[in-house]
Amino acid sequence: MPKSIAVVGGGPAGLYLSLLVKKRFPETAITVYERNRADDTFGFGVVFSDATLDIFERYDLPSYERITQEFAYWDDIAIHVKGEVHRIGGNGFCGCARGTLLGILQERARGLGVDLRFGQEIDAGEIEADLVVVADGINSAYRQRHADHFGTSTDLRPNRFAWMGSTKPLDAFTFLFRETEWGPFIAHAYQYERNRSTWVFETDPDTFERAGLPGMGEADSAALMERIFGDFLDGHRILTNRSIWRQFPMIRNTRWVRGNRVLIGDAKATAHFSIGSGTKLAMEDAIALYEALAAEPEVEAALARFERGRREEVEKTQHAADVSLVWFEHVARYLDFEPVQFAFGAMTRAKAITYDNLRLRAPGFVAEVDRAFAEGVRREGFDVSVEAPAAPMFQPLRLREMVIGNRVAMSPMCMYSAQEGVPGEWHLVHYGSRAIGGPGLMFTEMTCVSREARITPGCAGLWTDEQEAAWARIAAFVHAHSATKICLQLGHAGRKGATKLMWEGMDRPLEQGGWDVLSASPLPYFPDGPVPREVTRTDMDRIVADFAAATRRAERAGFDMLELHCAHGYLLASFLSPLTNRRTDAYGGSVANRLRFPLEVFAAMRAVWPAHKPMSVRLSATDWAEGGLTPEDSVAIAAGFREAGVDLVDVSTGQTVRGARPLYGRMFQTPFAERIRNEAKTATMCVGNITTADQVNTILAAGRADIVALGRPHLVDPFFTMRAAAWYGAPDFPCPPQYAPGQDQIVRNAVRDRADLDDLKRRGKPKTRAELRQAGEA
Repeated sequence: MPKSIAVVGGGPAGLYLSLLVKKRFPETAITVYERNRADDTFGFGVVFSDATLDIFERYDLPSYERITQEFAYWDDIAIHVKGEVHRIGGNGFCGCARGTLLGILQERARGLGVDLRFGQEIDAGEIEADLVVVADGINSAYRQRHADHFGTSTDLRPNRFAWMGSTKPLDAFTFLFRETEWGPFIAHAYQYERNRSTWVFETDPDTFERAGLPGMGEADSAALMERIFGDFLDGHRILTNRSIWRQFPMIRNTRWVRGNRVLIGDAKATAHFSIGSGTKLAMEDAIALYEALAAEPEVEAALARFERGRREEVEKTQHAADVSLVWFEHVARYLDFEPVQFAFGAMTRAKAITYDNLRLRAPGFVAEVDRAFAEGVRREGFDVSVEAPAAPMFQPLRLREMVIGNRVAMSPMCMYSAQEGVPGEWHLVHYGSRAIGGPGLMFTEMTCVSREARITPGCAGLWTDEQEAAWARIAAFVHAHSATKICLQLGHAGRKGATKLMWEGMDRPLEQGGWDVLSASPLPYFPDGPVPREVTRTDMDRIVADFAAATRRAERAGFDMLELHCAHGYLLASFLSPLTNRRTDAYGGSVANRLRFPLEVFAAMRAVWPAHKPMSVRLSATDWAEGGLTPEDSVAIAAGFREAGVDLVDVSTGQTVRGARPLYGRMFQTPFAERIRNEAKTATMCVGNITTADQVNTILAAGRADIVALGRPHLVDPFFTMRAAAWYGAPDFPCPPQYAPGQDQIVRNAVRDRADLDDLKRRGKPKTRAELRQAGEA
């Protein structure tokens, strides 16, 4: 443990670290320098979850007890939109005045012997101490001066927000959404002490400008907020305290340590206020640094341990905050939703809260969500129950005249196991077993339209009679033994062709037996790979003819649906992305030009594919690389296909260029499907690290996609959908008679498990602090 510690910044992070260290190591000299006076207060309240308070209880009981005496507690989140209010319980939050929290921590630190020095502006780089903790907030001067060392990046988000307060009492964490003549305004509000509540107002930059806020002072902007939210305020005033409208900076640092100096709190990383994590992150930073100092005898080792152990949790919280803030930035997309669906989307926006989670905590709310979803399905002409609705994933969907019985799809996954393009016994078992497992829709692997269109020598094709007969056998088995619909995906590898089998070297060129490859422009996929030939008009005509011929074969083979592959850097995707299309003719440049050839192919397919059968297109909505497809590009491309007759957009991402840097995570591609669905006004299918039925229901109920595709989960669990149907009690789920006893068993097990869970919930649900306080037990 260092003999001396200097802390720059007297906020919650610096104070909590100081008191924890001083309590455990009283011989350590600790000095806290704060530029403001001890009783200066900026902002209004802070908020913590019950789980965070439990952590505080373990680390310092005296400050925890003082904090819990001062906090205001609530259990509900209330969402006000379009004249409706939806209250969702089981959340367990508490609020406290920021000034009160600082006072408690100051008193506790001072009582332990920490030297607190207020009104002192000090340079963290010039302090002499064994350890210097830089906790001086978002605008940290030390971090800014050494930004290159810390690898600082600041993403200044577009929405404008202002922290204000009110005398309006609140009994729930409250979100209010108002549509005005200028655009939407949002209020995030919660009580933090008697007759005082925090109000964070937020709006998009265009609405901000139209409302005249750039020219307003604090008093005028507060008055405008009073008018906009006056029906809820009931005559209570909006209060200000340095309530300046600004943009939120998402701050990240690739390093947190410089010598014996370390960043913590907002100096190190910020998380958007919509998930209420700023003060929580700061105080948990303090705990993590304290633990590292206690575990390591040397400062250097302790700081390395702190950064190594703390980074993952901070980045997870920041990712959740990123997802949450983007939802608020684009709230206008969802204002046409039914209020209950809007509320569900708001609750599940950051992925931490899900459909199943809410079924446990707020079953009445989820029942309302299910009824609203079923009512939407009924409006589409289906005779489904609204009184006892099935979960969203087990509601039917119509695409043209094709009806799928549930909204689970098996995503296309290449098997690389065909012989000269002919699918064999492996494919029959692969597709047949998964069809019996019950997904509403099943996609084949990318099936190539010519020998030269293959990715690898093991790719399936549809350019010969033998291939057609093999696919017809598979489609016939699926139709004879399941209710699953089967969609054939057709594609052309382009510059990613003539490569090894996946398990021998994915995307690496064949060392022998290869073939010439072509692309929109003569740019190799690997720098040392073959340079593709630029597609000519003659090539285009031949490729269009190949796709049309394969389409005719697909109809004869008995497929229910057809998908055109325009993603993942393959031939048609190479036209769409500006990273792979450098053409100067009518097929390069603008989005409309880059889309021209893929639309020509689609039009030729649609012309020979039966009008009553649907078609989809798979797109990479982003290249995950600078200079690649923009979100606006992807919406425009999807809209172009919709106008050409596409019934469903299968939204994937990336795999366009080798330098891509995807941001992986749970359901990481779903936001792209959501945007295309709600801006291009087309049905979408999402895919990408979706692994549970809970996630499927969450996505569907929130209006983020119309079908959810799972790839890898289906590889190891062909009966994913049937097991989910048993768990959610989906009635009359199809099953071949040979397997009926097994289905009966999983249904019985699910009924028993649900009963046990309900009983556990009734008997063992721990009370939140709000409930304890109401009952006089806290």
